[in-house]
Parts: sequence; structure tokens; C-alpha cells
Amino acid sequence: MLRLDSDVQYVKGVGPRRASLLASRDIRTVQDLLLHLPKSYQDRAHFIPVSGLKVGQDAAVHARVYRSRVIQTRTRGRILDVILTDGSSFVHAKWFHGAYLQTREFSAGREVVLFGRVDFDRYESKFVFFNPEFELLDEGKDSSSLDIGRYVPVYEAVGGITSRQLRHIIAAALADSAKDINDPLPEEILEAHGLPDLRTCLERVHFPEPDDELTKLNQRRSPYHRRLIFEEFFLLELIFALRRIQSRSREGVRFETSERIRQQVKMILPFHPTAAQKRVLKEIVDDLKAPYPMVRLLQGDVGSGKTIVAFEAIVIAVSNGYQAALMAPTEILAEQHFLNAKRILAPLNYRIAVVRRGTKKAEKQELLEKIASGEIQVIVGTHALLEERTLFKNLGMVIIDEQHRFGVVQRLQLMAKGENPNTLVMTATPIPRTLAMTLYGDLDLSVIDQMPPGRSPIRTVHVMERDAERIYEMIRSELKQGHQAYVVYPVIEESEKIDLKSATEGFKKLSAIFAGYRVALLHGRLKSEQKEQTMAAFAAGESHILVSTTVIEVGVDVANATIMLIQHAERFGLAQLHQLRGRVGRGAQQSLCILMTPNRINDVARERIRAMVSSTDGFRLAEVDLQLRGPGEMAGTRQSGIPEFRVANLMTDGELLSLAQQEAQRWADRSEERGRLIEALSGRARLVTVG
Repeated sequence: MLRLDSDVQYVKGVGPRRASLLASRDIRTVQDLLLHLPKSYQDRAHFIPVSGLKVGQDAAVHARVYRSRVIQTRTRGRILDVILTDGSSFVHAKWFHGAYLQTREFSAGREVVLFGRVDFDRYESKFVFFNPEFELLDEGKDSSSLDIGRYVPVYEAVGGITSRQLRHIIAAALADSAKDINDPLPEEILEAHGLPDLRTCLERVHFPEPDDELTKLNQRRSPYHRRLIFEEFFLLELIFALRRIQSRSREGVRFETSERIRQQVKMILPFHPTAAQKRVLKEIVDDLKAPYPMVRLLQGDVGSGKTIVAFEAIVIAVSNGYQAALMAPTEILAEQHFLNAKRILAPLNYRIAVVRRGTKKAEKQELLEKIASGEIQVIVGTHALLEERTLFKNLGMVIIDEQHRFGVVQRLQLMAKGENPNTLVMTATPIPRTLAMTLYGDLDLSVIDQMPPGRSPIRTVHVMERDAERIYEMIRSELKQGHQAYVVYPVIEESEKIDLKSATEGFKKLSAIFAGYRVALLHGRLKSEQKEQTMAAFAAGESHILVSTTVIEVGVDVANATIMLIQHAERFGLAQLHQLRGRVGRGAQQSLCILMTPNRINDVARERIRAMVSSTDGFRLAEVDLQLRGPGEMAGTRQSGIPEFRVANLMTDGELLSLAQQEAQRWADRSEERGRLIEALSGRARLVTVG
């Protein structure tokens, strides 16, 4: 008997060679093999009369051999041609290189079941099956085959192992391991939600019975699929629930929010906060007053006012005598946060510093000493904050901006620089609810779903490259009104490998076209000082057009910039396009985002462009992006730690995810059941990989 954790090579029909092929698809154990589910199911149980066959349909036929012969051809070698009849009409079946079957198998009068796609032989004007699957029946007996006479599973081939071979291998694995299939889910959950037990589930998902619904099987909505999906989500959400319980068992940095502190928070507000900002701040304050450390994700669309909420949290931390660290993924964004911190926190006279990569050694050493001594209260930086030599005296608040640009490990590294500090992670790239639940299920979630008043909506248009002259005139019109413009390119320099306009060439061209205006160039290869000077000059209105790559994707806030031209918009992802567009529309003036593409673009790019033109709602665009790209690509699987599901699909299984989350939290809270459940599920942990 095989165990679920037995090496797959010991399954009948596998062996070492096929085991290595299966390993290329991460199928190494019997359990992995049983979770390699069919991609579809074919109805080979219901026979179609030969007279009712139609070209292009997949059909099962029950007939007798009328005649068989071998045809010798010049190009295809020997072909076995069999004529069959069920009494209603005749049909041909042809096997290329199948002459060896003739005398041994297809004798006249032999009863046969065929399955395949019906084709039409235009040379002989007749219906034909090419290389169909078949089964020869004993007189008067029905088939009990895995391949014919039933709903038959169709698998994605693995390294040359065909669907039919996998079918028989999986059947052998089920037969040999059936006694080891114990259900890890509590019976109470199965009964409450009408889910089948695991053994029944695996048997029926691979080899359905006649009373199963074929449509639901093919839609992956059968009870067996739903149960496997639920279990996969349940395991993940249980891990997250246990992490939250573990986090709340630690003693955190507990902050007071006295009237004095509340007044200090009000001092930094540049405008009356929206209802959404007030709600989110209350959620954060409640966390900060709790005895355990805050670990919260703050989501909000571009321009929704997340930054001011983050600075309010910083004020609470510093007012309680602790340091606050704000980490950003790029130097430009870190610099922007530093400048904002100095401006917004100016009334409170905080000591603020930014840790830059290019800082001179002596200057940086002095800065690090001031951070370690506690003299610096608010520290802004990039990955430099993670360096071993960057030490804090009493880090009480960690804020990570654009969390999706960092990995889970980096988040934990910064948190480890304090004694259980409160942590707020932010993203201006809206994440669909299902993706947020799997990426950040161990974090509490706050959403700013309201925009500050006084901003005009951004108009977005799609134009072709042939319209360039007209677009330049539109930019010129904005410049004449005293406004500024962005022109974004996908690459810094031109390449022989890809035919794309580049920022450096664009800078030269636009400098000539707009000779009366100051054009600046910004990209990632510039030194830190050059980037800072370029951005500062544009923010001060000293330059009129900023030619850039995607380094301005986040954090750049120049209210006077009212028009953006994105060259080769088809080369950018939907989230990138939305982030770039968010650099305009920061003030009260009407702003315009122009998406320029070649005349011909592929269908997926066209869908992205269409979505951008039709909506400025980042959350809606995130759902579209999830549909177009899938969760792994959208989140950046390795970087972000998104689970790699074997069965579940975030785009279609949101209902089961919510249900699994509720049940996981309920069972994690039941301390008397927790240990037994963890032990039962530990053997199933390979279902998902959590970063």
C-alpha cells in the first residue's frame, strides 16, 4: 500500500524516468499526483448514432466492424482504415501507422466503442475519425474501461506523459493509497457546508459517476472541486489566523492618545479629512492603544490621502517618545516623502532625516549615530534602512510604502529593528479583495475609498502615433497657460532588439520641438543628486516638461502638472498606467492623460487601454488587471509571496475564499481544537506555498 507522502515513482506505471518528468511539474508524491486534476471531462458514456454525427463534435460511437484494410501511402506510410456501422449508417476510422492493429483487433463483426472528433474526408466525401481512442468489447458485455463508456477525465500532458497514460497512473495511485486518505477537515465543517469527505472527493473528481453533472465538472463547480478549493483556502487562511493570534500574543508598543496628542495631529492637517480618512485613522488609533503590535495594511487609490494618514500615525508615535521609520522602494519616492515630512510636520519641529544611498561616508556615519542615539525622530529611506549598521534607539512605528515592491522578508527585517513595533504597510496600487486576502491575510485591512474634494477628474484618451503633431499642440496649449507636462517612455535608451522610443531620444526631440521651454530628463541611471535636483526644479516650476521613465510612477506630487503623454502605452501594465496617470490631476485644474500607441496592438493591450479610458477607479481597474493577467503575474509571485494554488482560482473562487476565512478564524480561536487541526493539516501543507 502507498502512503500519500510516498514517492510518485512507486505508483504503478511511473518508475524513475516518468517520475523525473512529473517532478518538472512539481509532482513528487502520491498526494501531488492526486491533486493534478483533470482540465476537462468528456462524455464517453452516451453514444451518438452514426447517422447523427456532425463535423467537429467530440462523439462516442458504439458500432461493429464492417470491414478493415491497410492502405499504403507515399507520405504517411501505412494507414489502417476501418469501416464501422451501427445499423443507421457507416463511418470510417483511420489510424496512421496503425496497420499492426488489423488482424489482431479489427476483425469483421467485432463490437467496438470509439471516441474522438468527427472529421470529414473531402477526398472520399465521408465522415471519419482520425486516430480515435477505442475499446473492443466482448460479446454482450458493457465496457468498464477508464477510457470509454463513462465521463472520462482529460489531463494536461506532463513531459510527454499523455492524458490517457496519466488517467491509468492516477487510477493506480488511488487504488493503492485509498486507505491512507484521511480527512483533515473537521466533520463539523463538512456537514455544515455540504462538502464530501476527501476520499470520495478524490475518487469522484478523477473518475465521476453517471449521476454527476458534466457541466459542473467542466466548470470546476462540482462538489468535489468545491471541497478541494475550500480546503486549500482553509489551510492558507488558518495559517494567517494563527499568525494573527501569535502576533497578538506578543506585547507591543502601546501608545497613548491624550488630548495633547490629538491636538498635535490636528496641527499637521492641510485640509479637512474625508470621512474615509477619519474612519481609517480611528482603526489605526484603536490598534495603537491595544496591548499587541499593530500590523495593518492601508489601501487607497492614487491621490486618496494615504500619506497624511501615515503622518498622523507618525505624530502619535513620536509624541509617545518613539522613533518612526518610513521605507519606500525608490530613492525618488523616499526623497518625496522626506520633503513632505519636513513640510507637513514642520509645526511640530521634529528632527527628520533621509538615509540615501549616495551619501558621503562620513556624513552617513554621523547620520547613523544620530539615529542610533534617538536624536533623529523620523527616519525616511529605501532598502538602506534594512542594512545591519542602521540601528534605532526605540523604533515604535514602521511604515512601508508601496508594500507590493517589497517582499514579506523585508517587511519582517525592518520590524525586527524594534521591539515589536507597530507596523503600517501602504499601497497605492489597489488590490482586489481576493488577492489582498491571500497576499496579506495576516494583516488587518483598512481602505480609503473616498477622494478628497476639490480635484477635477482626469480625462484619458487613446491616440495613435500618427497623431503626434496634434498632441504636441495640446501640450503647447497647456504650457502657454502656465501649466507643466510629463512625457513618459518605457525605456531609457533605444535598443536594436526592441523597436521602442526611448527617453533619451525623446528628450532630444522634445527639446527641439519645445525650444522656448525648459525640458528636463529623469531616469533611474542618474545619480541621486541629479534626480533630486531634477525633481526639485520641476516641482518649483523651473522646468516645464519632464521627460521620464517609470521612476515617476509613485510619489511625485506636482499640482501644476496637468497633462501627461505616455509613449508606447501598450508596453505598460494596467497598474503602472493608472499609477502614472495619478501624477496629474493633483490640483483643481482639469487634467489630461494621453495614451499613445502604434496603430496595431495586441488584444490584451487593447483591453488595458480600453479599461484606462473608461475608468479612473483604481479598484475597478485592479479587478480588470486580475482578469487579464492572473494573480501570480499581477502581484509578482516570488517577490510578494502570493500562494501558488494547485486547485483554487482567485478570479473565480472568491465566495469559497470568504467562507474559508470565516471558518479558519473560528477554528483558530478554539484553542482546544487548534493543535489537532494543525496536526491534521500538516500533511497537506504542500497544497500551498506561503511566502
